Amino acid sequence: MIKLYNSLTNKIEEFKPIKENEVSMYVCGPTVYSNIHIGNSRPVVFFDTVARFFEYMGYKVTYVSNFTDIDDKIIKRAKEEGITEKEVSEKYIASISATYRRLNCLPHYKNPKVTETMDQIIDFIDDLVKKGGAYIVDNDVYFDVSKISEYGVLSGQTVENLINGARIDTNDKKKNPIDFTLWKETEEGIKWDSPFGKGRPGWHTECVVMIHSIFKGMIDIHGGGLDLKFPHHDNEIAQSLCMYNNKIANYWMHNGRIDMGGEKMSKSTGNLIWANDLLDRISYQVFRLIILNVPYRQPLNYKEELIAQATNDFEKIRRAYVSLYRDLELNYEIKKVEIKASDLVNIKNEFIEAMSNDFNTANAITSIFNLVKLINNYIRNKETSYEVKEEALELLKELLWVLGIEVEVSPLTKEEKELVIKWADARGNKDFELADSLRKEITERNIVL
Repeated sequence: MIKLYNSLTNKIEEFKPIKENEVSMYVCGPTVYSNIHIGNSRPVVFFDTVARFFEYMGYKVTYVSNFTDIDDKIIKRAKEEGITEKEVSEKYIASISATYRRLNCLPHYKNPKVTETMDQIIDFIDDLVKKGGAYIVDNDVYFDVSKISEYGVLSGQTVENLINGARIDTNDKKKNPIDFTLWKETEEGIKWDSPFGKGRPGWHTECVVMIHSIFKGMIDIHGGGLDLKFPHHDNEIAQSLCMYNNKIANYWMHNGRIDMGGEKMSKSTGNLIWANDLLDRISYQVFRLIILNVPYRQPLNYKEELIAQATNDFEKIRRAYVSLYRDLELNYEIKKVEIKASDLVNIKNEFIEAMSNDFNTANAITSIFNLVKLINNYIRNKETSYEVKEEALELLKELLWVLGIEVEVSPLTKEEKELVIKWADARGNKDFELADSLRKEITERNIVL
């Protein structure tokens, strides 16, 4: 049984899919006016891991994440770079997609773009107006929050508090100060013809339409960063309640932010580290361990010490994996096998239990280190059968895959195998001079043991 924290109810709940053995999931993607920083990468890595675990547990996963390719920031960047908005968005979609690959994320089912969904967005807004959930003022369209009694259901905000809040912009065009924009007339930047006037859509409408156009109804999980909970996700829900009488998803999941020196990581303040810059310094495996070693709902306070810790952690995993692989490669046949040994079954169950308990990746990593310790004991203990060692390698490979981590190891050629066997024999015979000579040759050939 998989349990997760539902932000909609603020409770840990048993996951019950809409369709048996299937998971439909949508996660808000980036606005493509720049590359992503490591704060933006947290939902990318975490929800990729969620999708992987569901797949590992036998579910068919349909995972969608969008690209917002219309925004004032894109217009500003286009002016700064002297290119069109389309050129800006295409440039950064390509770059961000490459970053996803560098992070070893599985391909999404779809990555819809706002510009490709424009006809459906315009029709959706027009239907909201006709239903009385939205109104037109001077070619702008606003959503009428007063029509939704449950407005703020996700964040717990009340309409009264929001109206009284100092953060609400005053706008004489609106019936209510917390009504939000669905369509705005504009003379600047890319624009489309619509029944309301020439302009472009508001941010909060886009995801609702993309979700409905792809999934044709409610989905299981809607995810994103905690900063999207209000107003973005609350405004999505409000529109969906008005149009479809549902809250879009049965389960809403939000990951905590990444802080830098105790402050929120932000492009506007420059208080950030770009994901690509960090990936130039460290491996994706270390990057993912940094993110996954903290429970996803908690804030992650980034500091350089985390790199050293995660690097050391991955090295322990890599050494155990490669050592076991080489042991099997030189003495046995490596193939995919069923996990039967009781010690290994127990660790697999520990891992599944951790991940099934609101995707506790930190505890799942602890289970992997329990396996690493066991593998090291297997290698030292000559009595351990190669059948059990083979199962241990398979299990380590499986559990690492769920976390999006792979250990790269190249099979030895026949000549390389003979060299390694000679070295092992020399060590066993205590011919240390020969062993040192052979070890030097092994190192010069870049053979990883």
